[in-house]
Amino acid sequence: MIRQLIVVALLVWACVPSLFAQWPRYTVPGVPRAADGKPDLNAPAPRTPDGKPDLSGIWENFRKPGDSPARSVNAQFFDDRPPSLISEFRDIGERLPGGVPLQPWALALKQQRMAENGKDNPDAHCLPLGLMQLHTHPDPRRIVQTPSLVVFLYEANYGVRQIHMDGRPAPDNDPQPWWYGYSRGRWDGDALVVDTTNFRDGGWLDVNGSPLTDAGRVTERFRRPNYGTLTIDITVDDPKAYTRPWSVSLTQRLMVDTEMLEFICLENEKSSRHYVGK
Repeated sequence: MIRQLIVVALLVWACVPSLFAQWPRYTVPGVPRAADGKPDLNAPAPRTPDGKPDLSGIWENFRKPGDSPARSVNAQFFDDRPPSLISEFRDIGERLPGGVPLQPWALALKQQRMAENGKDNPDAHCLPLGLMQLHTHPDPRRIVQTPSLVVFLYEANYGVRQIHMDGRPAPDNDPQPWWYGYSRGRWDGDALVVDTTNFRDGGWLDVNGSPLTDAGRVTERFRRPNYGTLTIDITVDDPKAYTRPWSVSLTQRLMVDTEMLEFICLENEKSSRHYVGK
């Protein structure tokens, strides 16, 4: 366990430069503000010209103070408190009774990954992360929304994810599986519903190694209830790895008057030579 926590700490501390280094502060025009000039994050969510909620912005993983059993790594950095490694970033099923419903082989694989201190986690090798790890990662992400395409720009390992909004079906012509899968989106009232399939086999949903296979399907519902809040309801349906579909909900917070950094993970990377595992 101690060695695993050390590996997780390396993953987290790899993100620390992006948490403490930042662009010079710039007051972004068009942001609703209170009388003291601070952003009014409880103001109504913006909308696009066609009336859809506008999800655009830079978002950080966040769990409100007082939530249990643990709060996000990122929120604790910003609170100047010691970072807890007991978070969804380490175990996406931490708030599910009994954890995620793993098939026996998938449980054995997760236990093996943990015994090896997560040394093969893509994040530890500057490779693209899985969607769950990206949703819970300490680094921020930017959403760029257009009528035909929604793009996620991840500071973590400088990743790019595309969500097609033009009504195309899932690919059925034996496409090359992708790290982020193939994502198609549609609007259901004020919720953006995203369906993603065609993942690479052998994925990691969290630092502990909860698996995602090439049979997996991830459904996300994004909502922006006010200016400063993004909620994400996620369902994972992977019959090869889990005994039934399961769901989690996350909350993210808008980052205002700041900017993302260029995080090139392999630049001056010296951590991998110190990994400990079987």
